[in-house]
Amino acid sequence: MSTTPPTEPYLPRIVVLGGGTGLSVMLRGLKQKPMDITAIVTVADDGGSSGILRSELEIIPPGDIRNVLSALADVEPLLGELLDYRFDKGTGLAGHSLGNLMLAAMRDITGDFVSGVRELSKVLAVRGRVLPSADHALVLRAEMEDGTLVEGESKIPKAGGVIRRVSIEPADVRALPEALEALRQADAILVGPGSLYTSILPNLLVPEIAQTIVQSSALKMYICNVMTQPGETDDYKVSDHLKAVRDHVGEDLFDYVIVNNGEIPEQVQSRYAEKGAKVVHLDLDEVTRQGYKVIADQLVLFRTYLRHDAEKLSQHIYQLVESWMFKKR
Repeated sequence: MSTTPPTEPYLPRIVVLGGGTGLSVMLRGLKQKPMDITAIVTVADDGGSSGILRSELEIIPPGDIRNVLSALADVEPLLGELLDYRFDKGTGLAGHSLGNLMLAAMRDITGDFVSGVRELSKVLAVRGRVLPSADHALVLRAEMEDGTLVEGESKIPKAGGVIRRVSIEPADVRALPEALEALRQADAILVGPGSLYTSILPNLLVPEIAQTIVQSSALKMYICNVMTQPGETDDYKVSDHLKAVRDHVGEDLFDYVIVNNGEIPEQVQSRYAEKGAKVVHLDLDEVTRQGYKVIADQLVLFRTYLRHDAEKLSQHIYQLVESWMFKKR
């Protein structure tokens, strides 16, 4: 007598785009939810260890990809610490993280960077997939309000001006095919959190990625930063972040905006103000007038620096995805 094996439960497919610390924090919460996660990561980083390896070895900058691999890895904490370990001594070694060097080595061992990421993901038991947005590094350029041109992701926030718009070189870069396929199959697409002009927009400026998101019928969400970023989003409200995306892509991308509206203690705000950052104001009337639905909640934790509450943020995302999937049935 034959028996039919039980079918695996369907996991909603969510694609997350961005880079930087904020994305990694959120992914540590999302990986605990029953979802099939693909992270598409910017390849425009040119600072620090990533910039050196990018220049000397002609590889995709590994730093943001390493952070995401570490966030999604299902390994002992010590191995995660090892991946993020940064050498502080040694000629030519100081400043490099071990994870960056491992990714560079895996590129050579497997023959290409994307295969190297895939194989290292297996070693780290990564929950999901991590993909660069393109198969080679991009140069990010910014045109400032005064007409000045600034080249290089790491230099843009330090330029001291107001950003009018950013662009990538080459402008017609082809997206990684696996990234496009993940977007086409996605039930939900999530952008952010992260530096607007230097982590989020470099992904959306890859033409095929923006086009595929526009054409997708998936649920689309934007996670807004909690604080402004000096030299990048000074005095920006939530609507200003959304306007910047629309101005660069040419269309409204999102159904929902998820934003913190919890009180941030004065002493925390004062510490950020010393560095030129302040709370991103939720101008609710303007955001809703533009057609976005808003999920607002206390979404931050107070530590040395403000961080998104990964568990609470992930719960909001999961509930939205579940509701969206139920309506589609």
